[in-house]
Amino acid sequence: MMQQRDTLSTTFAALADPTRRAILARLAAGEASVTELAAPFSISLPAITKHLKVLEGAGLIRRGRQAQWRPCTLDAQPLRDVADWVQQYRKFWDHNFDRLEEYLREMHPQEKKS
Repeated sequence: MMQQRDTLSTTFAALADPTRRAILARLAAGEASVTELAAPFSISLPAITKHLKVLEGAGLIRRGRQAQWRPCTLDAQPLRDVADWVQQYRKFWDHNFDRLEEYLREMHPQEKKS
């Protein structure tokens, strides 16, 4: 369990930055070069490289090498781990929404169920 928690911390830290989230969103559409990933941002190529290193360290991307082209690809397994962790709290939220729905029905008993 502690290993998963450490992995989750690393993943959440990587996801905390909007530039890194945008890079992941781009990679969800398919592999891309560092230059292609940098294009939409007004930051330097070395800054993009630093973001990529964080993502790679979190296991969210893989960087390859094909001659002069260095493609980056998404590795979504850490995101699956985050989704599994969040899923544990679904029961809590479902219960609270059920209680809210019940409360609202008590407040407005004349309204019909939809």
